[in-house]
Amino acid sequence: MDLSGKTIFISGGTGSFGKACIEALLAEHDPRVIRVFSRDELKQSELQARYVGESRLRFFLGDVRDRNRLVGATRGVDLIVHAAALKQVPACEYNPFEAAQTNIVGAENVVAAAIANDVPRTLLLSSDKAVNPVNLYGATKLCAEKIVTQANALAADSLARFASVRYGNVVGSRGSVIPIFLAQADTGRITITDERMTRFWITLRQAVEFVLTRLDLMEGGEVFVPKIPSMRVSEIADAIAPDAERVIVGIRPGEKLSEVLVTEDESRHARELADCYVIHPEFPLWRSDPYTHGSPVPEGFRYSSDTNPEQLTAAELRAMLPTLQTVP
Repeated sequence: MDLSGKTIFISGGTGSFGKACIEALLAEHDPRVIRVFSRDELKQSELQARYVGESRLRFFLGDVRDRNRLVGATRGVDLIVHAAALKQVPACEYNPFEAAQTNIVGAENVVAAAIANDVPRTLLLSSDKAVNPVNLYGATKLCAEKIVTQANALAADSLARFASVRYGNVVGSRGSVIPIFLAQADTGRITITDERMTRFWITLRQAVEFVLTRLDLMEGGEVFVPKIPSMRVSEIADAIAPDAERVIVGIRPGEKLSEVLVTEDESRHARELADCYVIHPEFPLWRSDPYTHGSPVPEGFRYSSDTNPEQLTAAELRAMLPTLQTVP
């Protein structure tokens, strides 16, 4: 999709994805305006200082819990990227109502604002934790996906269309195992929850590119899943600190041994493209014609980190480490 001259709204725009998305949009897509929406005035001021003199940025203080503010902030917008969320699993478990207000009610408010303003495209950032969730964060993301998908039925007579992007762990993100291992490497002691544990991995740059390249493909209701590599936690330790002592501490509450991005049930209405899988809605009440992009996946297909044919090796990860920066 040609984003030149477009007005783009990014909720959670001062987060790690938001900042990377802003950088890519300004450097490669020449939008008319990017509206950076977040509730953190300090991060907004820091971002303003980083882009002194950049006339295409607008900074909106606000919370996705506030529907009226969203409606006002998204007037005249061509694209919404909904990246705002409470993401820390323990914090969501301890503050369940807060997680629900931001991740579920916030998604509903974004949908309502997009419909009210006839925003042509809205993309939600989801997570592998939304698949068969075992923690509250994942459950809220599952709800957000369902809200965004069925928003297409509410908006059937308008220009607004909605879809989601679901991917795995971002390399180097806060709270992920890689920065933890990097910090522990100097101590000579690495703590591993379970050596069998596997995860999907994607770089922040890849996540941004994937989101922006789905815009031409979305017709409304899809969940886009990128084809990305997996890796065992034990192999990450091998890459970062091969000589360090290993201490097995056991799986943490709210964790799984492996993550799934496409389930067997979802495979019945999923299709495969060259770089991704597309999960189509089971109840596309807003359209009568079938989705035709790509080809159907095999019956019983399951895209899981433990059986993923694309595995990131220790050598490949080690090659990334000299340039790896922890995502702020």
